[in-house]
Amino acid sequence: MSEIILTAYDGAILGPIARLLGLIMNAIYSFMINVLGVGNISVAIIVFTIVFYTFMLPITYKQQKYSKLTQKMSPELQKVQKKYHGKKDQLSIQRMQEETGAIYEKYGVSPSGSCVYMLINFPVILALYRVFQNIPAYVGSVKDQFSDLVDAIMATGGYQKIMTDIVEEVRLTTVRVDFSVKDTSVISNYIVDTLYGMNSAGWDLLKEKFSGLSDLIATTQNNLNGINQFFGMNISDSPMSIIRNGLQNGAYLFVILALMIPILSYLTQVLNIKLMPQQVSGSDDVMAGQMKMMNRILPLFSLFFCFSVPVGLGVYWIISALVRVFQQILLNKHFEKIDLDDIIKENQEKARKKREKKGIYDSQINSAARINARQVNAPSMSEKEKERALEQAAASRNNAKAGSMAEKANLVKKFNEKNTK
Repeated sequence: MSEIILTAYDGAILGPIARLLGLIMNAIYSFMINVLGVGNISVAIIVFTIVFYTFMLPITYKQQKYSKLTQKMSPELQKVQKKYHGKKDQLSIQRMQEETGAIYEKYGVSPSGSCVYMLINFPVILALYRVFQNIPAYVGSVKDQFSDLVDAIMATGGYQKIMTDIVEEVRLTTVRVDFSVKDTSVISNYIVDTLYGMNSAGWDLLKEKFSGLSDLIATTQNNLNGINQFFGMNISDSPMSIIRNGLQNGAYLFVILALMIPILSYLTQVLNIKLMPQQVSGSDDVMAGQMKMMNRILPLFSLFFCFSVPVGLGVYWIISALVRVFQQILLNKHFEKIDLDDIIKENQEKARKKREKKGIYDSQINSAARINARQVNAPSMSEKEKERALEQAAASRNNAKAGSMAEKANLVKKFNEKNTK
């Protein structure tokens, strides 16, 4: 039986990022347990989240600066869009692109600036999900908690079928154990993944199926509960599972605590979005509409998402939003104090130096701009004006003086006409 395996993720792109983030998570947890004597994964997740977003602050700052500059140049972009609104001919499209590019050049920003920051953030967030989804694969001290129990399970006859039945009965849809492989370390890792994903009902079933190991199972469960506890909830359980069990057992306090995870996730996401710089209305109606839709969907996504995932991921989601809120407040105060014109001049100077490194100087750009302006602004001639100009040119050639360039041009023309007959 083989399905999804939750050992360390080995994807070509996200795998290395997840391993790097896992090393940081492991270092934080090791420091906490060895130096501070705090062996709790939820606390480690909180510390990790704060450290992670502190390191991401320079990228966040650049993204926010780009948003502020975009807001400032938005009126000029709107003028260009209105100027060429409804014009689909190639010349108008070319002129619109040139004028738009000139505005971006003026403010010293790249049209793809926001995409770059998103491309940096997105894979990191996905890799973080992989790390929090399976802590034992990245944090050695947590994985060690399972060693004695895993060895005892593998020494029990028929453990393969027992573990398969438990996985099916508990409905661990994200964990499947492949017992056909010959490498016992691989099987051991699979069982660790399965045990880490167990909820309370799963541990009770484990004690029932492996009755001879009930004491060891209870000890491992207690140790894991101490590591995985967050306000009395096991961070391996989902809020939905905790709510269901709480209602059945009359543990209504846990029901309330479990409900607070998705609710706080939603509220913190909404607050974070409200504090972020919003796109100026009318700068790009399509893009503005898409952003408004995303701003509504993302908090709702976090609300429903946090009901079904482990509590640990919900904790990360909430703490990360709170850290971003705090950073956003500081960034907003910072941008209120600085002069954007100074940033624009600084960006323009950087862009100029980059051009000069490529051998392109401002004098060349200005000269090309003047030539283009003359070409663009040259008045177009009607058909009658063209005919009149041609008649005047012909009369001028016919009345050309002897030895002049016009007379020589006439001789060449007559020679060509004679040879083409």
